Amino acid sequence: MSSNALPNSFKGWHSRGYLPHFDCRKVAQSVTFRLVDSLPQEKLKILEEQLSLLPNTLAERERRTSIEQWLNSGMGCCVLRHSEIAELVQNALLQFDGERYHLVAWCIMPNHVHVLLEPIMPLASIMKSWKSWTGKYARSRAMELGLAVPGHGFWMREYWDRFIRNEEHFQKAIRYIHENPVKAQLCATPEDWRWSSAGKGV
Repeated sequence: MSSNALPNSFKGWHSRGYLPHFDCRKVAQSVTFRLVDSLPQEKLKILEEQLSLLPNTLAERERRTSIEQWLNSGMGCCVLRHSEIAELVQNALLQFDGERYHLVAWCIMPNHVHVLLEPIMPLASIMKSWKSWTGKYARSRAMELGLAVPGHGFWMREYWDRFIRNEEHFQKAIRYIHENPVKAQLCATPEDWRWSSAGKGV
């Protein structure tokens, strides 16, 4: 990954179409980003139609719950199951830890990634760096590794982010990230999952 300086302009309070977001230096953020084919667009369209009838706060909770269930069911190509690609993504997360952000916790699932971090640079720039590098590399290795990478991209352009409100929320986010592979029935304990910060002193 390039070590060139990234844009250093934080947005503060802003909207990305759902819930208010707070982009600020060293304010912890819980982020989920996913593969481009991890959720069927027809399902998302039906879900959005249903959610349009609900108040915004309730709609956001229902959206998150539904999407989490679909992601954990293993939809799409799930190329993050491949050890080389999972290691690539994990190394990308670790590479600029302490320089562009402070990495708190992470978990690489078969079709999505959870990260808890404290940004030093704007979150959008961090996300672009992670996804650009890993996506290009994975696509370049797809044929050799026998990966069923979609022809229309690798990562979904959007990502889900939420700023951490307090210490209780902080600890809850760590537990959620570490327990995700157990919840998806991929392992028995968080420490069993190789592509996670569980058991690494977090």
